[in-house]
Amino acid sequence: MQKVVTLLGAAMMTLSTQTLASDAISEAAASGNRSAEAKLRDEYRHPQQTLRFFGIEPDMTVVEIWPGGGWYTDILAELLREEGQLIAAHFFIDESASNYRRNAYQKFEQKLSEYAPYKNIKLTAFDPVKALEIAPAGSADAVLTFRNVHNWYMNAETKALDNAFRAFYNALKPGGVLGVVDHEMPETLSDEAMKSSGYMKKSLIVAAAEQAGFKLVAESQVNANPLDNAQHPKGVWTLPPSLDLGEQDRDQYLAIGESNRMTLKFVKPE
Repeated sequence: MQKVVTLLGAAMMTLSTQTLASDAISEAAASGNRSAEAKLRDEYRHPQQTLRFFGIEPDMTVVEIWPGGGWYTDILAELLREEGQLIAAHFFIDESASNYRRNAYQKFEQKLSEYAPYKNIKLTAFDPVKALEIAPAGSADAVLTFRNVHNWYMNAETKALDNAFRAFYNALKPGGVLGVVDHEMPETLSDEAMKSSGYMKKSLIVAAAEQAGFKLVAESQVNANPLDNAQHPKGVWTLPPSLDLGEQDRDQYLAIGESNRMTLKFVKPE
């Protein structure tokens, strides 16, 4: 009887912890520090459901890869500011960095100095060739990358994809989570299309992660969009929010919405 009560108590404690984490994620996503424009994209990016699926909790050390302008950072910074630690592994800036990356990095640095929820963020740099130490080895509970993997595949001659997953593996604690969201290409299409379309085959990402030592433990359809067939004149950038064709067939692409995305949860084995 005592054993049954103990097990029940443990189960209730686990449920309570998960509920608290869910509430914290909801509060972070609803924060007034997020712009109304950013919140409009929740419809397509499902940040609350995605972070819950990855098991992100307020007391974790989390590395966000290439946070860009900080769309997810706004939520993660709020979620982790009291008990946890957010590490932003932004673009590596050297003489060869593009103007786009320089501008994004400078704007992010400015937010770090001026924006209250960002005060506790640690800033590092990631480049799949030049900067691989995103956090101290074995220190992170989770590494998250949102819509980035296709960039490393397009840099295939440098083994950027393999380097990236090895860097994530090294940063994580045993049992740590790697969360991947990216534009998904049907397995039936040609691999050649991945080089320029922004879409990736799930099988290729899984193979790269497993080669680095990860184990795929779960996948979610939370960011799936069945209206997207991944075959557009300007790749994923044909769709919103980019709409690279301008007014050409704009209503058609707005009706499709943002891209079909895979959401994959990997674990570094104990």
